[in-house]
Amino acid sequence: MAKWDHEEIFPVDVMQKAAALGFGAVYCQEECGGTGLGRLEASVIFEALSQGCVSTTAYISIHNMCAWMLDTFGNIQQREKWIPKLASMETLASYCLTEPDSGCDAASLTTSAVRNNDHYVLNGTKMFISGGGEADVYVVMCRTGDSSPKGISCVLVEKGTTGLNFGKKERKMGWNSQPTRAVIFEDCKVPVTNLVGMEGEGFSIAMRGLNGGRINIASCSLGAAQASVELARGHLNFRKQFGQKLANFQYLQFQLAEMATGLVASRLMVRNAAVALQHNRSDAIELCSMAKLFATDECYKICDQALQMHGGYGYLKDSAVQQYVRDLRVHQILEGTNEMMRLLVSRDLLKL
Repeated sequence: MAKWDHEEIFPVDVMQKAAALGFGAVYCQEECGGTGLGRLEASVIFEALSQGCVSTTAYISIHNMCAWMLDTFGNIQQREKWIPKLASMETLASYCLTEPDSGCDAASLTTSAVRNNDHYVLNGTKMFISGGGEADVYVVMCRTGDSSPKGISCVLVEKGTTGLNFGKKERKMGWNSQPTRAVIFEDCKVPVTNLVGMEGEGFSIAMRGLNGGRINIASCSLGAAQASVELARGHLNFRKQFGQKLANFQYLQFQLAEMATGLVASRLMVRNAAVALQHNRSDAIELCSMAKLFATDECYKICDQALQMHGGYGYLKDSAVQQYVRDLRVHQILEGTNEMMRLLVSRDLLKL
């Protein structure tokens, strides 16, 4: 993962090998080529993969979210066309919701899709798109109606479509093994047959996708935290100061115990939310928000503490733990900031 991070390599070949193991469309139905597993299994998979590379696993999880949207809301023709190619990751997908002036307030998006006979004509810009410029198909939330959430629809835009352009590759603190660019639509003509679901269903599709996305990104945080705890344990047993191993100092023993406890608590919250989402329980949205909030905050603290335990060695680019810290920082921002997670949870509690 260090090479991918340092050289900003998008490891498509490795992701396709992961897809061959069933990781390209984990919770899509088998009838159209998906793996047919559930949210709980997906959480376990993404945690395990992220121990190897958080950034690459996070992209795979986004790709899976796009595949699920098509599998759940697409018609049979769309599913038969796209799911097999997405499952193999022969075709890569990106999710386009965020805009320059529309982040957490997703319902205020302004990218328009005006119908002209058998096409939609798209105009607008999406920001911070993982896989932007490299992905083959873009799941785009755009406005086909009024300014309310019910005016938003979901449209597929294929790479190479006239009017589809991309901004510069962004330079980021972490997540460097996946490219991030603006996706720009300038009189971009898309067939009406690329509409996913019905007109006006886009916001609902986006929010349902994000519930799963929050579980996925929290699961990626778990993997980094697990790896960081193991690295810290190894360092404490190896490094000596004042004539003895660091593992002999009770303060560090207690810190490691707190890290492990926080990790297990985070894992249980994420797994519980995954089960709730899989079974469409009434408390699923609240539990997904809680899990994303708690796990991404807690796992970032665990990785940061592991870096501190490594001292100056942890700050070097040769250290894996510093990459976990950099890659995890954005997890508190994307898929809805953790401030928004607090808002969602409090609204549910207060029935606002």
